[in-house]
Amino acid sequence: MLDDLRVFERVAALRSFAAASRALGEPRSNVSRSIARLERSLGVRLIQRTTREVTLTPAGESLLQRCASALGDLDDALNYVSSLSDEAQGSLRVSAGIGFGINVLAQQLPAFLAQHPRVDIELDLTSRVADLVAERVDVAIRLGELADSSMVAVRLGELKRVLCASPDYLAKHSVPTSLEDLTELDVIEMPGSDRLPRRWSFSRNGVTQEVLVEPRVSVNDALTIHRLVLNGAGIGVISCYLCAPDLGAKRLVHLLPEWTTAPVAVNLVFPSRRELTSSVRAFVDYLKASNPPGMHWQDNVMPS
Repeated sequence: MLDDLRVFERVAALRSFAAASRALGEPRSNVSRSIARLERSLGVRLIQRTTREVTLTPAGESLLQRCASALGDLDDALNYVSSLSDEAQGSLRVSAGIGFGINVLAQQLPAFLAQHPRVDIELDLTSRVADLVAERVDVAIRLGELADSSMVAVRLGELKRVLCASPDYLAKHSVPTSLEDLTELDVIEMPGSDRLPRRWSFSRNGVTQEVLVEPRVSVNDALTIHRLVLNGAGIGVISCYLCAPDLGAKRLVHLLPEWTTAPVAVNLVFPSRRELTSSVRAFVDYLKASNPPGMHWQDNVMPS
């Protein structure tokens, strides 16, 4: 019945037999048989099937609430016990932003996998903030200040950012000479909390000043902001490791260089209730060793 419960949890959480089949790596027919077998064993209907969606019966909702946490605890216990050997092993589910995943993890994970051949990684790249407990994430890479105090965080570094625009955009608009001029330009930025306007914070000679910006283009991905600014859609605050090559090649212009923007903290985060497995410890140690200050995405040296 335990295997059938695992299948049920995936179907119920994903609200799809097809998605559960892909997630579990099982044929859809096997998934359907597991659900039918579990319903016969319990003597209740758990799932209402329609041509378009999967909905849970009250009994199914009740079982999902109870079994999801129990299965997560069981997986944690099994992973922890299997990791007690000296060698890192087992599965590792990692959540990260799309840009960081493409530009940093995709470069650094091959060496980690070579060093730890018994570790399997499931990498989930997303623009949203993953629920580490509900989604069984072992470790997440979070950018910005952390609001959730129930998580344990290890500081990995920080991203320096600069305000940029393309030469083509500036040729069609006035070049800003003060922070006040920024409100007259087309801003490209991520959505603020609760869709409220964001504030850009700048510092100069120990003085900090904020600018309230209302984006003309709002997008929840840093890579897309970089490309939009590069292609002349407006101005944006971009991480140095993304824009430094374009600044050096004069494809982008660093605006108001006398003002600096606050760096963005990068943290490794994991649920506090879990024992750290050998694979998590190895992953954290590897990333800390591979990303010292002044290297790659933490490089604060801008082209002249």
